[in-house]
Amino acid sequence: MKSEGKTAVARGKAQLPRFFSALFGALLGLALLKFGNPVVLDKLIVPPTDIYEWALAAWPISIGYWLLAGVVVVGLFCVRWQNLKLHWLGLLPLIWLGWQLVSGSRTVDADLTAATLKHFTACVGCFYLGYFVLGRMQNPALFWLGLVCGFALVLYRGLEQHLGGLEETRKHFWLYVYPTMKEPAPELLKRMSSSRIFSTLFYPNALAGVILLCLPPLLAFVWRLEKRFTSGARLLLVALLGFPALTCLFWSGSKGGWLLLLLLGLVALLHLRFKRKWKVTLVIMALVVGLAGFTVRFSGYFRHGATSLSARFDYWRAALETAKANPIFGTGPGTFAISYRKIKRPESEMSRLVHNDYLQQASDSGFLGFLAYSVFTLGTLGVAYPRGGICEDGLRFSVWLGLLGWGLQGLIEFGLYIPALGWTAFAFWGWLLETHRNQIDKGPAAT
Repeated sequence: MKSEGKTAVARGKAQLPRFFSALFGALLGLALLKFGNPVVLDKLIVPPTDIYEWALAAWPISIGYWLLAGVVVVGLFCVRWQNLKLHWLGLLPLIWLGWQLVSGSRTVDADLTAATLKHFTACVGCFYLGYFVLGRMQNPALFWLGLVCGFALVLYRGLEQHLGGLEETRKHFWLYVYPTMKEPAPELLKRMSSSRIFSTLFYPNALAGVILLCLPPLLAFVWRLEKRFTSGARLLLVALLGFPALTCLFWSGSKGGWLLLLLLGLVALLHLRFKRKWKVTLVIMALVVGLAGFTVRFSGYFRHGATSLSARFDYWRAALETAKANPIFGTGPGTFAISYRKIKRPESEMSRLVHNDYLQQASDSGFLGFLAYSVFTLGTLGVAYPRGGICEDGLRFSVWLGLLGWGLQGLIEFGLYIPALGWTAFAFWGWLLETHRNQIDKGPAAT
């Protein structure tokens, strides 16, 4: 009886990592569906009151924190405490968070900073779950499966909006939601006045961010299922995931998303193994077709003066001025709106975020916050670059490619402040950095 009990316990411990993998993937898949709003606007999210709202509406981020806490508890039982090696880049998220707490002690708005710090803590938690648990698993397929399910539902919602659901959403917002709002965000009003789809995210460019971050690794994961599906079946699954993603990106109207996806495609092409002359030909063709399509699709935008781009220049100017005035501590995490309201140009529309994650770090937490975050993102992209390329290490390369897209979009957007994007990206960072260390220390990466 005792031996049977010990055997049952051993089996339970062996299955625990699989359980964690499923939970973590399900949480991040759920985050894509329910936690797609910036944390600085969380106070505007009304808690669901019935089954319809639980199913279709966004959830307050506090629900996400409780769910993440449960995943952390399970993850703690999966950590191999006797082997806690940490790459030096793995310390930077902790250093970055520590400085955010220091900066937050001198904030100009305690409520905004408290909301932002909770989110940043969750991001760092996702990083270490990806590093110490997910990155040390031989085959976290259930993690990727959970993300695939969430991502597919995001695409379904985007297609549904384009086919008529967006008009119904706008009518419901203007009739029932808008009258109850005390200070609606300008970005939210602009979103609800536009025909661009945004699916379950805050606005169209955030949807583009999800596609840039998640599409490459999820396509790679589906293609790696050779033990379960034939080549033809895998091609069909890749098409069923990839084509809706491309159409959603197109209908989102994201200029930056279009150009960045073109760039990621070119990077992937350059890593394929075939003759150089054919590679150069394909790259040139992709550039011509992609840029021509971009010109045709957005010619009206540039004829009307590229207003959103000029607005971003004013946000960036204000962030730099704020950083110069507060070079050490900044104004406090999440508080750009406070300083911008005082120095914005009269013709510029109000914004709560800089639309540049790196400059917002400088504005909100000073030079040290900017430095820690920038060195972490750029350093990890450089150090953990899969030198085997797409052919030898397809999943790791695809995760790296998605993070490259997300990091570049951070120059023009605020994905760091959206839990759906921030949590997923930090989990990817942790997994990528640990599997890179595994490759060096133990041979082939654990995927």
